[in-house]
Amino acid sequence: MVKIIADSTCDLSPELIDQYNIRILPLFVRMDEEEHLDGVDITPDELFRWSDEKKKTPSTAAPTPGQILEAFEEELKRADELIVFTISSGMSSSYTNCCLAAQQCTAPERVTVIDSANLSTGIGLLVIQAAVMAGEGADAASIREEIEKLRPLVRASFVVDTLVFLHRGGRCSGTAMLVGSVLQLHPRIEVADGAMHPGKKYRGSMNHFVMNYVKDMEADLKTARRERVFITHSGCPQQIIDEVKSYLGSLGVFDEILITRAGSVISSHCGPGTLGVLFIAGR
Repeated sequence: MVKIIADSTCDLSPELIDQYNIRILPLFVRMDEEEHLDGVDITPDELFRWSDEKKKTPSTAAPTPGQILEAFEEELKRADELIVFTISSGMSSSYTNCCLAAQQCTAPERVTVIDSANLSTGIGLLVIQAAVMAGEGADAASIREEIEKLRPLVRASFVVDTLVFLHRGGRCSGTAMLVGSVLQLHPRIEVADGAMHPGKKYRGSMNHFVMNYVKDMEADLKTARRERVFITHSGCPQQIIDEVKSYLGSLGVFDEILITRAGSVISSHCGPGTLGVLFIAGR
């Protein structure tokens, strides 16, 4: 049996984690002197309130190799092999720490660590595919081979409502934030080659710019792999989420349209009102 493990930045819901029997390694969220575990004892809404009050964003950190090693040893008692997914190695030390833990464990040859080169449910898409294969009895080598084929096909992007959190986190200059706020600009952020890149800028109300962002992907969505598409958000009005889901459903492409809420690590960088549509492109 292959056990699938992922760090908490995969942003999978508790229901999906249970359904696919996935072990989550939580990252840390540090708010001044307080340290919290992503998805365990801090919510994004609590984080947003703290950030607005303090006028800064929390810092985030990967679990230590020792903490990861403990989880690996627990799972190796029950599973034949482990496959571990992390956020892009260019964004966090999670991948490096997992590799160090794998080298130190009692059976390093039974642990495969995969750099997703992505974030949020861009990772989640790969994690679920691996879990499906594991459930069908595939071994780690077969799963890794398939994931390496799929990894460059993941299409992960999102559009942000406010530039404040990107600015506080050092990913947007003060001038860009000021100009963006005045002009009501909402940038599309795309993940490519393991890093985030700014894309098209949208204007107008949330309902307007979110739907424009989604419809700009229509050609790619129509040729995407059918299994699933994610709508992942950091606290958007339900009406907008429903509208996006309805639009995706109208395309008649996807077997599943999954909605998840971004965790505290991802939310700390993008802020409230962010929404992404994430899928795997057709081969």
